[in-house]
Parts: sequence; C-alpha cells; structure tokens
Amino acid sequence: MKSSSESLLDAVSQSGAHDAADLLEQASGEDAAKVLQQLNPMVAQRVLEEMQEEPRTAAMTFVPLRKARQWASNREHPEDSVGWLMEEPVAVFRPDASARDTIEEVRKLAKKAFITYGYITDEQGRLLGLLVMRDLMLAEPDARLKDVMVRDPFKLDPNMELTEAMKMVVNKHYPVYPVCSKDGILLGLVRGQTLFEARAIEISAQVGSMVGVEKEERLSTPLLRSLRFRHPWLQINLVTCFIAATVVGVFEGTLGRLVLLAAFLPVLAGQSGNTGCQALAVTLRGMTLGDLKPGDERRLVIKEGLLGLYNGMLVGISAGIGMGIYALMNHNPNALMLAFVVWVAMTFSCVVSGLSGALIPLLLRKFGADPATASSIFLTTATDVISMGTFLGLATLLVP
Repeated sequence: MKSSSESLLDAVSQSGAHDAADLLEQASGEDAAKVLQQLNPMVAQRVLEEMQEEPRTAAMTFVPLRKARQWASNREHPEDSVGWLMEEPVAVFRPDASARDTIEEVRKLAKKAFITYGYITDEQGRLLGLLVMRDLMLAEPDARLKDVMVRDPFKLDPNMELTEAMKMVVNKHYPVYPVCSKDGILLGLVRGQTLFEARAIEISAQVGSMVGVEKEERLSTPLLRSLRFRHPWLQINLVTCFIAATVVGVFEGTLGRLVLLAAFLPVLAGQSGNTGCQALAVTLRGMTLGDLKPGDERRLVIKEGLLGLYNGMLVGISAGIGMGIYALMNHNPNALMLAFVVWVAMTFSCVVSGLSGALIPLLLRKFGADPATASSIFLTTATDVISMGTFLGLATLLVP
C-alpha cells in the first residue's frame, strides 16, 4: 500500500503547476517537501512559485539546506534554461586526493545520493576534470585523481536555452552533464533524463497551445479550471468564424444563382487549411528544435509560399476536374469556366495558406508572444476568408 507522500507524488506528477501547488498546500510540510524533492527541478520550482507563502515556508523547512540553496541559485537564471534544472554537485574532490581516500568518500556519499561521476575542482571551484567510477576503481590506491580524471570534460552553460542544450547533448548520451559558469566554476549538474523530460513537456504542450489549450492543463485538471482555460479561445474562434461567414454573406447573390458553388466551399477551405497547417507545423518544429536561425525567416517564407503554389496548382487540377464533372451533371453550361475558377482559387488559396502558416508564428514571436499560442485558430480564419473570398469573388466576376 502506498504511503501518503507516494500517493501525493502520483497526483502532483499528473497536475499542472497551479493544481500541484493546491495539492501540496493541503498536505503536511514534510510530505510536500518529500514530493518536491522527487520532481523535476524545473517543475518543483514552478510549483513553489504557485504555492502560498505559509505552506511554501512550511515545506521548505523540511528541504535540506544545500538543496534549498541550489534551488535559489537556479532561479537566478532565465526560466526554461539549463540553470533551472541544476542539481547540487555531491561528489566533488580535489586533484591531489588519492584514489584510496576517494573510494572511501564515495562509499559514504552513495548512502545519501545517487552518484554517477565525480568532479575534480580547484580551490576556487573551477572544474578541472571528470572522474569516471570505473577508472577510479581500477586505479592504483595511491594514484592521484589528477592522473585518473578525464580532462576538459563536456559541460553546459547555465543560461543556455533547453533547445540549444538538447542539440548539444543529443549525440553525447551521457547520463549527467556538469554545468559551469563562463569562468569555469562548477555550479551544478543536469541529468540527461531531466533535460529531455523538461523539453518533452514543452513540446507536448505545443499541440494544445495551437488550438487554445493552456500548457498547464492536464487530464487531472478540474472541470471548472479547464473551462476557464479553454473558453476564452473558443469565444475568439467564434468571432473569427463570424468573419468568414460575413465573407460568404457578401456573395449571397452569387450562391443563390450558382448553388453548386456551395458544394465546393468545404473542399477549398479544407485543402487550403491543410496546406497552412503543414507550413505551421514545420515552422513551429524549426523554432522548437532551434533549426530556425535568425536570418532564415525569409527563406522559410519563400519556400512555404512556393510549396503552396505547386501543391495548389496540382490539387487545383483535380478539384477543377471534379467541379467540371459536377457542373456537367447539373447541366450547367459554364462547366469549363467553373473548373477554371476552382483551379485559380485553389492555387491562390494554397499560396496564401502556406505563407500564413509560416508568418503567423514568426509574427507572434516577434511581438513577444508564444508562437504556438492559438496559432491554429488565426490560421484557420485566414485560410477560410481567403479561400472562400477568392472562390466566390472569381465566380461572381467570370461566370455569367
């Protein structure tokens, strides 16, 4: 049977920061402290920020002083940076220590913490080398650590964004990475699993953000809180739908004269919408993985515009043939012109959709907003208005 702290950990792990804070505020300070110490360091600090002062203080009294200091130090770095994920470096030794003494010290430390590597620093705390446990065990008892350590080990900068850090470590496959200041001072450690967990949470949240679901919402989020998260975006979406409906209403006379046009409105909206979503997905992926460098924006927009043009022309041929056949089946004498209208409208709509899919997240980022936030809602509006407006406008002008 699970203890109270274990059950609490399960509940907190499935909740966003705000809901997790509510759960911990209702628990004892000791149980809250146990749970916080088992969470991803970044998640733990976000939960602490959401907690009320009194329960937060009660919980922190049960957190070891060195860990509490490490968390305080982590918050000095930008959020979503490597610094927020740092753990306290435990196995830290001097270069002149002997292998025999170090092994004895590691045995003592292993009872308190999980140790993967040892770290060799000078008196100022600068990282000199990394100590692999296998090398330590095989070394002569009187050997000095400076002769056993791995010199100039790979390390991370605490202010580095998680995306950039992931790109640097993806081919390293080390279980733990030291984090050092620009002066080489050892500030902490980041576990590879923790790093990828933190980024996985951000990436998984992007899908929801595209349609107005907050990053903090989880399966365990209470009904009313989920409603408060989602409803405002649905109201915004409703307004954008009215905009699209207004465009269709402008061409009411054309639709009344050529009823068969109504059958192809969903076709145009669907195809142009998919084109835009493809461009949006590629753009957001490039931002997330750090592939989209400053200066690459123009090349991306041009590429997505050209893809929209080529895809629109090819899909437009199929759609135009379909419209022509449908018009002939309805004995419409303007079947050829209607097919041409569909082809032109499809081509133009896909071009605009491709451009919108790339430009919307770029503009959101430029104005300091999350590029993933409700971008799909704005994209859908743009594609619907352009595709329907172009289609009905051309039909009004060209079909007698």
